Amino acid sequence: MTLDNKPIYTGGCQCGAVRFRIEGALGRASICHCRMCQKAFGSFFAPLASVDPATLRWTTREPDRFRSSDVVLRGFCARCGTPLTYEAPDGPALSIGAFDAPSAICPDIQFGCEGKLPYVDALAQLPVRQTQEDAAISPFLASIRSFQHPDHD
Repeated sequence: MTLDNKPIYTGGCQCGAVRFRIEGALGRASICHCRMCQKAFGSFFAPLASVDPATLRWTTREPDRFRSSDVVLRGFCARCGTPLTYEAPDGPALSIGAFDAPSAICPDIQFGCEGKLPYVDALAQLPVRQTQEDAAISPFLASIRSFQHPDHD
């Protein structure tokens, strides 16, 4: 929190070349299942949090951008490839996974559900394993050293 009780959010890409800071409340957090978001994130869907552009500051450098349609820009880190923004005329949204504390941001709506992959709703029913369980049986996994930027400035 700032001295005037505004929440502060920080985040950035995987390598740390692009970092952001938001001073103020976030807008709506959502998941978009449309095909364009699936491709932009290379994933089943895009988890996004809207932000007031007046509260967003790029603290290292701004992301590079790709125009994915006639009205939308997609921000990403050109160095490591992390998807970072969805920028539309009604304002930007940031990838929830790029925030340093993504667990604090809970989506409350899903968009583009006509593009939802048929198995997404069943993902929670798949068997689960912790990373430590895999590392215990795999020397390869146990030997990995991360070069990922830490979740803080």
